[in-house]
Amino acid sequence: MVEVGEKPETARVAVAAARVRLSREAFEQLTTGQAKKGDVLAVARVAGIQAAKRTSELIPLCHAIPLTSVELDFGLDRDAARVDVTATARCVGRTGVEMEALVAASVASLTIYDMLKAVDRSIEIERVRLLKKSGGKSGDYQAVT
Repeated sequence: MVEVGEKPETARVAVAAARVRLSREAFEQLTTGQAKKGDVLAVARVAGIQAAKRTSELIPLCHAIPLTSVELDFGLDRDAARVDVTATARCVGRTGVEMEALVAASVASLTIYDMLKAVDRSIEIERVRLLKKSGGKSGDYQAVT
C-alpha cells in the first residue's frame, strides 16, 4: 500500500458511472416493477452502497476509507432500453474515493444484471469510468465525454 499518513485530510468527492443495456422486455420489467426478484433499482442502490463500503476488501491495495456518503442514481433511457448508473462517494481523508465510486457503480450494474438475467442473458455493462473527482494533492479531474 502507498503511505498516506503524512498527507493532510481533505474533503474528497468522486463520481463514477456505468451503462447497462437491456432488452426491451427486461427494461419493461425494471420500470414497471414486474421483475421476479423485486425492485431492481432499490436492490441495486443498496448493493452499490454496500460495495463502496467494502472496496478495500475487494481491491487488494486500497486503503479502508472513512466514507461520509455514498449515493447511487439511475437514469432511465426508454428509447435505448438503457440504465445509466451514477455513483458518488464522499469522505474526509488522506486518500481519494475514486475506487469506492467505481466499485459502487460496477456492483450496482452487476446487481441489475443479476436481477434481470432470467429475462435477458445478453444484458451488457459498459463504459464503467470515473467522471470526476475533487480533493487531494492531485487536484480536480473532469472526464472528457
